[in-house]
Amino acid sequence: MKANIKGKINAYTLTEILIVLVIIGILVLLALPNLMPLITKAKTTEAKLQLEHLAKLEQGYFYEHSKYTSDLAELGFIQEKLSTDGKDGKANYKVTVSASSNNTFTAKAVAVADFDGDGTYNVWQIDQDKNLKEITAD
Repeated sequence: MKANIKGKINAYTLTEILIVLVIIGILVLLALPNLMPLITKAKTTEAKLQLEHLAKLEQGYFYEHSKYTSDLAELGFIQEKLSTDGKDGKANYKVTVSASSNNTFTAKAVAVADFDGDGTYNVWQIDQDKNLKEITAD
């Protein structure tokens, strides 16, 4: 194979590549506000699943001990490391049992980050009847 030393090779210039990258960046900035509600909705799924899991653990505990508990370790519930705790953290919600008695319990999942940047943190709640509701919308 002979190298083509004198001929020009067709290629894109650095300026053309930079212009394309700027256009892509502008399109991403235009699309991001429309995607934020979808991102928030996806993250709230974590809270719902964690609270439903906690409600099942509380129900099992109630069948064994005839009362509910507020001790997550006693239930066997393991809180994932929070995303605010460092690079290993993945959980976006801190789950706690806010009230428990012989016949009732209330558990909450509070967001550790403001997903849409409006200063409001998302809060979900569940009770012994598995009534799942959003207390504070983000």
